[in-house]
Amino acid sequence: MKKQQNNLKWQRFQELLLMTLLGDMPTLALGTKLRNLAYRQIFAQMGSSVYIQDGVEFINTAGIEIGNGVYLFKGVRLDAKGHPNNRISLANGVAIERNVDIGCLQDTDIQIHEETFIGPDVCIAGPGNIKIGKRCLIASHTGIYANQHNFTDPTLPIKYQGVTCKGIVIEDDCWLGHGVTVLDGVTIGEGSVIGAGAVVTKDIPPFSVAVGVPARVIKSRIAQNLVTSHATHD
Repeated sequence: MKKQQNNLKWQRFQELLLMTLLGDMPTLALGTKLRNLAYRQIFAQMGSSVYIQDGVEFINTAGIEIGNGVYLFKGVRLDAKGHPNNRISLANGVAIERNVDIGCLQDTDIQIHEETFIGPDVCIAGPGNIKIGKRCLIASHTGIYANQHNFTDPTLPIKYQGVTCKGIVIEDDCWLGHGVTVLDGVTIGEGSVIGAGAVVTKDIPPFSVAVGVPARVIKSRIAQNLVTSHATHD
């Protein structure tokens, strides 16, 4: 246990040293190249052609995997601390805009798959596992929260009643509009569109359009896709 604690302290010292020396270096060709060279030594995995702007913060880089061609813009925070099994994985071509906060708590696995775009000021938080599929579009100010506070005992502060965490899945090719909230235990099916400001509290079938608080399905995209497909083949 003591050896593990010392290893974590040393790892955090390395992170802080490199971010202090290089993290705020202006985002010119030299700053980007130096960050890539130095950070490659401390991440669990880091691919090629990664663009990390100045002012990006990392915690527990040993639990962070970054694929090829990933873009991380100013103010992004990736926090994998809290448990040795925590992992944040950004696949090839993921782009994360300014001031996005992605955080683990305990035994958390957060996966963002190929070519997905995360807009500014989005919050993605465990401790439940979170999987966001390929080529998704997540608009600004969206919140994806894989936990729920227990509050059944009115004599005990909610803070001390613990949380439940079932996890969240957002399948491939989904578009979440501005200010959407996705709550724990939800699966959003492939190809679905969630309207701005919606609060998703239950599963959304594939190729659905859902709006409102709580979100409800107002139509399916399947019929429209079939018509387009037939017209193309004709």
